[in-house]
Amino acid sequence: MTPIDYLLLILAGYLAGVLNTIAGGGSFLTFPALVYAGIPPIAANATSAVAVLPGYLGGTLGFKRELKTLDRAMLVRLSLLGLAGGITGALLLLITPAAVFDIAVPFLLLGATLLFAFGNRLMSLMRRSGQPLPMAPGLLAVAVYGGYFNGGLGIMLLAQFAAAGMQELNLMNGLKNLLSFVLSSISVAAFAIAGIVEWPEALIMMIAATLGGYSGAGIARALPVAVVRAIVIAVGLVMTLVFLLK
Repeated sequence: MTPIDYLLLILAGYLAGVLNTIAGGGSFLTFPALVYAGIPPIAANATSAVAVLPGYLGGTLGFKRELKTLDRAMLVRLSLLGLAGGITGALLLLITPAAVFDIAVPFLLLGATLLFAFGNRLMSLMRRSGQPLPMAPGLLAVAVYGGYFNGGLGIMLLAQFAAAGMQELNLMNGLKNLLSFVLSSISVAAFAIAGIVEWPEALIMMIAATLGGYSGAGIARALPVAVVRAIVIAVGLVMTLVFLLK
């Protein structure tokens, strides 16, 4: 890797931390940057998951007051579902042939981008549907996806909570961060044991993402969320096109 590659990873990690603090979508930057730097897509996906992991823990701690209002037994059950789904998704990634994953990447990016773009509308529709859906099956499916490919995970979790009848946004965000941290931790552990994480690049991006997350609060006050969301969507569509044409 060249010094320019390392600068790109630092910038991508920093901006991903900012985006995740404001609106989500940081994986749309970390994953493509790692691939551009020469890391194979499956290893880049695993390394990207490591890079954004600290942000989930920070978000969980930030909403600990809201999380304390939930029944502890319920939190344990949901966390176990997250662990089961996360390890399943990670193992699926590990047995996916590289050529198959290369083909799947642009479609995964496109799906995550569309979910990010229309996630709020989806949650509104689910709330208006009236009849809550069972939490466990949907959460398990989302956790499997999150263990396999991290992009759009937060929006999928929020949509699942809305479908299950939850309405308090801060509580939903806290639970989203907790379950993202739980399922990503187990998937990252599997990736580490399998030896597919590029640790120097992961550590660089983790530090940059942590700094970006810290400064993201100030940027959030200066920029309308709608503008940031538009930037994330544009990045996601451009990255989809780049991987489709690659």
